[in-house]
Amino acid sequence: MTDMYSHFLLVQTKRKKNKYHEGHERSPQELMKADREVLLKLGRLAFEHLEKGNIMFYQEDLEQCGLDVTEASVFSGVCTEIFRRESLIFQKPVYCFVHLSIQEFLAAVYMFHCFTNRNIEVMENFLGEDYIYSSLDDLMKLVMEKSLTSINGHLDLFVRFLHGLSVESNQRLLGGLLGQMENSPETIQRIINNLKYMNNDRVSPDRSINIFYCLMEMKDLSVYQEVQGFLKSESKSEKKLSEIHCSTLAYMLQISDEVQDTFDLSQYKTTAGGYLRLIPAVRNCKTALFADCRLSETHCEVVAATLKSNPSLLVQLDLSKNYDLKDSGVKHLCAGLASPNCRLKSLRLECCSLSGISCSYLGSALNSKSSCLKELDLSDNCQLQDSGLKNLCGFLQSPFCKLETLRLKDCSLSQAGCVFLVATLKSNPSHLRELDLSYNNLQDSGVKELCGVLENQNSRIETLRLCWCSLSEISCASLVSALKFNPSHLTELDLRENNLKDPDVKQLLNLVESPNYKLETLRWK
Repeated sequence: MTDMYSHFLLVQTKRKKNKYHEGHERSPQELMKADREVLLKLGRLAFEHLEKGNIMFYQEDLEQCGLDVTEASVFSGVCTEIFRRESLIFQKPVYCFVHLSIQEFLAAVYMFHCFTNRNIEVMENFLGEDYIYSSLDDLMKLVMEKSLTSINGHLDLFVRFLHGLSVESNQRLLGGLLGQMENSPETIQRIINNLKYMNNDRVSPDRSINIFYCLMEMKDLSVYQEVQGFLKSESKSEKKLSEIHCSTLAYMLQISDEVQDTFDLSQYKTTAGGYLRLIPAVRNCKTALFADCRLSETHCEVVAATLKSNPSLLVQLDLSKNYDLKDSGVKHLCAGLASPNCRLKSLRLECCSLSGISCSYLGSALNSKSSCLKELDLSDNCQLQDSGLKNLCGFLQSPFCKLETLRLKDCSLSQAGCVFLVATLKSNPSHLRELDLSYNNLQDSGVKELCGVLENQNSRIETLRLCWCSLSEISCASLVSALKFNPSHLTELDLRENNLKDPDVKQLLNLVESPNYKLETLRWK
């Protein structure tokens, strides 16, 4: 890109010469030198306002950088005047670059010029008062680190251009605009090595891909070629990928024409940070298996963006055993689940340190006619409790709910939770096929409540799991009574780890053996 934008700048200076019939024929570099002062003023304007996040400027902004309107308008391809009504009383001229990328390029040109000319004040204002002028590789490292801390990535393209300007071919193109710079091959190699080994786990994996882009701007294709070789290899699981390899692989997978059926992080051999850098590849797959990958809310933002994209390809998502996900991660995820573009059918959030607040987020996000979710696993979140289940019931009660499988194993539920669930399923029982309430202290009173659902003629529950729920023969009797009242659907019943004995389950075993009942599988030992 730096090559392209450098040529663009040369074209603009030549275009200006033709437009205003300036003197004898001169080389592009000579023209650039003649226009150097104006271009650097534009660069200063671009740089100072890019850092502030401004893309539109007023006449006083131009004047502060030493530009007048006539001077700026000469470069009509670079800076153009537009008019916008600021109020109902008066109109005020507004200025902007023809494209934000032009502003980012000129900002990089200006900063490179300030470095080569030892303009310490500009460098300190940008990098902090602790900045000490040193080598180019130190500058690039500091600027890259600063760009990665930007929340919205507004410096990403700027830092790519800055790395591209360190390449000798681009310095020749821009002539004296950048200032005199003699880069040794050793300096360039240090810049490349710094990029390859740069690591910051707090940065969004999407942002980390910019490190790969910077390598490309420096015309270093080694990482790209190594990843290409990895993709062609038949023994992928044997090769350990570095973090920059993972960023590059994520980029290549998400732009591939071939949609992946399953993207499983466990198939790759890398570091914990490497796994996180692979996350953006989720945009181009149907099933994403991200269990036990130390994901946090930052990575949920990437997944949420995937669910909101048009088209959204993802239909199955497994985020289980990511203990740092927590309620804040689910909140970010729900921004994607609420999107009308979301096509997710299966969501697994087992063992993610969630509380009842997550159920509130999920209930609100999924309660729409566009929701396609059929499987929800919230197991092993012991802070969910009855209040969390109550929060989820709003979604379960919705006429738009299509949920067929609900797993709430080990969520600290009690009889009170069963009351909420039964009331909900009685009003909207038609879709649920599998219900797992194992490892909850439901006791016999909770199961008695659940039998109200099984007795409902509209119930479609086929599998019910109640392992380790502190049940006695009383629960067995309640279940027998419910199934005799409505024998039509339940095919599998799991009562293991409840210390039941043969006499306790005898009547249930009789139902299994009877051709009049659908119950085929009874697990109790």
